Amino acid sequence: MVTKTEETQLDRLENQVDNGGGGAWEYLCLVRKLKVRRSEKVLKHGLSILNDPKKRSSLGSEEWTLYEQVAIAAMDCQSLDVAKDCIKVLQKRFPESKRVGRLEAMLLEAKGSWAEAEKAYSSLLEDNPLDQVVLKRKVAIAKAQGDISGAIDCLNKYLETFMADHDAWRDLAEIYVSLQMYKQAVFCYEELILSQPTVPLYHLAYADVLYTLGGLENLQAAKKYYASTIDLTGGKNTRALLGICLCTSAIGQLAKGRSKDDKESPELQSLAVAALEKDYKQRAPEKLSLLTTALKSLKVSS
Repeated sequence: MVTKTEETQLDRLENQVDNGGGGAWEYLCLVRKLKVRRSEKVLKHGLSILNDPKKRSSLGSEEWTLYEQVAIAAMDCQSLDVAKDCIKVLQKRFPESKRVGRLEAMLLEAKGSWAEAEKAYSSLLEDNPLDQVVLKRKVAIAKAQGDISGAIDCLNKYLETFMADHDAWRDLAEIYVSLQMYKQAVFCYEELILSQPTVPLYHLAYADVLYTLGGLENLQAAKKYYASTIDLTGGKNTRALLGICLCTSAIGQLAKGRSKDDKESPELQSLAVAALEKDYKQRAPEKLSLLTTALKSLKVSS
């Protein structure tokens, strides 16, 4: 996951290159290092180097890495002729390369030639059944064709081998949420929190799913994870603060007539409301009255 410092560095370098200040190669290297997708910029600045024989030759063996990077960016931007030209150069230089073979299959995928792409990926998997890139491309093909159950099957099989792939767990969780399969999504987010306990996004998503499931036990757990999101973000997550209020209101309704152990103490709710009011006063004072009305309807106040 890209840090704020890395994102700032990338934005600064991108702005420098866009304004003619040089550093295109350094920018492209940083995009690769951080594994971010800024395809339009990569295509533009990558081609500026590849189309200049002097700049291109100065890269040495990194020239081929740039051809690959530009080919992928071109496919993202649907500049398929550019992608095809880059892949041809790589085919000529590395005629037996499986890595180039993946690019060829990706180009078929970008063209919408699903059956041909599937065949190409299956052929690559015969040589290397544990090729992570190819296995994840098969997931993408299933999703692109609307075969959601196929995508779920592919991801589950993939995660049996690559359990540490956080992106795959998150992808699977989001698919389950889109299908309202919340119990399955809960399992995915639990895996993510176990492996990356300091990522607030996972705590927040997990809390949202638990709140959606409802029931006293799930609501109490959701409130705890909204609270941990607030803690991990230094108290600056509006959605988590609202989540605290929503949970408090729902728990209050369900806990009527129950024992004191089932009821919630008001301290956290009061802190959340105070933080929300302060945030709205600073950022959107014109909407403060709407917030106050909403909180009153939930029967929560500071």
